[in-house]
Amino acid sequence: MLDNLISHPDFWKYVSIPIGAGVIGWITNWLAVQMTFWPKEFIGIRPFLGWQGIIPSKAEKMGRIVVEKTLEKLGSMDEFFREMEPEKIAAHLTRSTQAHIEEYTDEVMAERNAVLWENLPQMVRKRVYNRARRAIPQVMDNLIDDIGRNIEELVDLKHMVATQLRDDKDLLVRIFREVGEPEFRFVTNSGFYFGFVFGLMQIPVFIFYPENWVLPVFGFIVGIATNWLALNVIFRPLDPVKVGPFRIQGLFLRRQKDVAEQFAHITTTEMMTLRNIMYQVINGPRGDRTKLLIKKHLKPLLDGGVVRTAAQLTVGPGGYLDLKRAVEDKAVDLSLYPFEDPVFNKERGAIVEKILGDRMQELSTLEFQDLLRPAFQEDEWILICVGGVLGAFAGLFQLVVVFGIA
Repeated sequence: MLDNLISHPDFWKYVSIPIGAGVIGWITNWLAVQMTFWPKEFIGIRPFLGWQGIIPSKAEKMGRIVVEKTLEKLGSMDEFFREMEPEKIAAHLTRSTQAHIEEYTDEVMAERNAVLWENLPQMVRKRVYNRARRAIPQVMDNLIDDIGRNIEELVDLKHMVATQLRDDKDLLVRIFREVGEPEFRFVTNSGFYFGFVFGLMQIPVFIFYPENWVLPVFGFIVGIATNWLALNVIFRPLDPVKVGPFRIQGLFLRRQKDVAEQFAHITTTEMMTLRNIMYQVINGPRGDRTKLLIKKHLKPLLDGGVVRTAAQLTVGPGGYLDLKRAVEDKAVDLSLYPFEDPVFNKERGAIVEKILGDRMQELSTLEFQDLLRPAFQEDEWILICVGGVLGAFAGLFQLVVVFGIA
């Protein structure tokens, strides 16, 4: 039987079937991965024809999923902010502001009346500088304490992450690619192995039923099956299952510790940085509340006798209220400057990174899979169907080119 098969004039053509099926499986799975991420912007004619990567096309939604399925289960914004040590944040703000107090004061006063401010006795100006410098530590302590107590009301975590990922699709793609890199590589490479096995099954079928439809139909089945199998092997079974000496579990779920560390690092260095949190506090959808807090805590400084006297000498009693508003606006404009410090951001982020990583490792497998699963789940049927169509065309190609059947 084997000798007859080897001596058969179409032997090498039959041998090419599993190899071709493996190539089909690899190509369709590779394409499925690429279609998940690329292109980042829609290419084609809306709404009839075109494509945008599944993840970039749902950037804002993916951001909300990351928050709902993961971050909100790991802790609250109040807790994250407290772990960043607000007292050190206040001290950093104080140092940064005190170092530039003369520059900031001169800038505000010069905008109102540069000539009078420059001609004001140096002793009076120094008293204004010193008064502000002495008051700043208490102002910053009170301000950061107030922000910390109201952080949940001042920052919409879901809005912060969703907006950032919507505006930075490169970051969104990188998060999913880095966290799931071994799984995406497996999806691609497994296409060849699964396809090769299906190809071996094709040989006896095509020998006994050498009909023109066999190869295209099997190509369609291979394209669908390899994609479906690869996606399911990543996430199934949820919990470890012992089969003889082997322990079987979804590939992604087996890497929970590594993924937790990677995700925590990306989150705290790219998304939930102190700089981004404070940007949302001041410029986010609830920023008006923060501006009121800043004005409230500046009031004792601005109402102080020295500051009031200096203001009246330079802009007059009528311009005092206008000057107060200018100082408040300047304080809001400058409030983010100290948080641009990458070293300070890294120090604060490292604390939260450890908390996120540890807690993520404690998630149940059902909760943990939600970090990567949404990247595929909603539109995975499209990827599977595309794999089937490409597989059918590849089977037709084999039929025409390899077997010479027109």
